[in-house]
Amino acid sequence: MINEIQVVENAFVYIKEIFRGDSSGHDYYHSVRVYNNALNIAHKEGGDLYFIKLSALLHDVDDRKLFDTGDNLENARKFLTDNEVDETTIEKICKIIAAVSYKGSESIIPDSIEGKIVQDADRLDALGAIGIARTFAYGGHKGRQIHEPFEKPLEDMTAKEYEQHESTSINHFYEKLLKLKNLMNTDTGILIAENRHAYMEEFLVKFIDEWNGK
Repeated sequence: MINEIQVVENAFVYIKEIFRGDSSGHDYYHSVRVYNNALNIAHKEGGDLYFIKLSALLHDVDDRKLFDTGDNLENARKFLTDNEVDETTIEKICKIIAAVSYKGSESIIPDSIEGKIVQDADRLDALGAIGIARTFAYGGHKGRQIHEPFEKPLEDMTAKEYEQHESTSINHFYEKLLKLKNLMNTDTGILIAENRHAYMEEFLVKFIDEWNGK
């Protein structure tokens, strides 16, 4: 049987390979930052570190924006099975992963502290300076316009509407990113999010000023 430390080390190797060459902002280092964010939050909020570590590292390996593996989380399940993780642990990790992503007005609040921590950790990487950089990286990856001043952001989209909506990069801030601060689950996540949220607001003011020639 493969011990827990080795499984986590193998997960790092696995995600480095599966995200090799990614330019969408969902690369290997995104998952590493989510892992580090999660450990930082867990240090103050508690939770089982084994579940948190693996869920954070594997949270994007079946992301529908990147992979066509369906809702069964085939990549995560295969990795965990190949690494001899027991079925109960696999199901708990997959349940955490399934709840992580933002799904518009249908976003899920995880029912475990581990799930809440990993969701907060992922959302933190969509905020602040890193969040700004990732927004434009993903926009370029998808061929999106940076800004169209006559195209207004859409509010309160369902999961299907959010998935299918082709937004501009600037509208994405209003349609998702600026909402995240109020969707954090943990006290630690809230504190970190507030600072990163404020940084993004300052950026958007400067962006519009420069857009308008000020």
